[in-house]
Amino acid sequence: MDKEKYLKYLESYLTPRRNSLFDEVISNRTRHITVVAEDTYQDHNASALIRNCDCFGIQDLHIIEEINKYRLAKGMTQGSDKWVDLHYYNEFEDNTQMCIDGLKAKGYAIVATTPHEADSLIDDYDIRKKSAFFFGKEKTGLSDKVLDQATEFVKIPMYGFSESFNISVSAALILKSLTDRLHKSKDINWHLSKEEFTDIKIDWCLKTIQNGEQIAERYLEEN
Repeated sequence: MDKEKYLKYLESYLTPRRNSLFDEVISNRTRHITVVAEDTYQDHNASALIRNCDCFGIQDLHIIEEINKYRLAKGMTQGSDKWVDLHYYNEFEDNTQMCIDGLKAKGYAIVATTPHEADSLIDDYDIRKKSAFFFGKEKTGLSDKVLDQATEFVKIPMYGFSESFNISVSAALILKSLTDRLHKSKDINWHLSKEEFTDIKIDWCLKTIQNGEQIAERYLEEN
């Protein structure tokens, strides 16, 4: 199938404003950075992580369900779960390892967001590296499996008595630092490829157009 031709067909069902908005948002999406939630169980944190990814242009959120189910709080995502690609790891004997192995195979550095003797401040992190940032359980943090295989450790500077931020706040602060620097960079190719751009826009069109599935079926039958 000619995806470009297919996309043009679907775009004809969008308003000009929605079409240009999709182009603008996707042009600021990235897979250079991705986020991983390991056994997050509080629904407000689960929802906030998805919203953070959408707000900062992170296209993928990887969700490891080793022990806990990733539940969303009703209304908290504000529909952002429709625009972020969610990848679940919950069908394997070792879901954490499957996620790590899959991301490594795609060239991602495994980054643990936790204080560590070899850590660095997030503002000093080398954004040239294609990186997956792992966030752990609310009370106990990341598993030993992630900590043992992480190639990088980052932390957020803190000046009070508390030892850590809430997970959704941590993610927001980290992604703000990373994406600000990515957008200012001149020599880092952090944008999506043309093929990724097309695939995502097709997906968003189908999620937006009324009776999108029937329209898609009709197009495929005719072509």
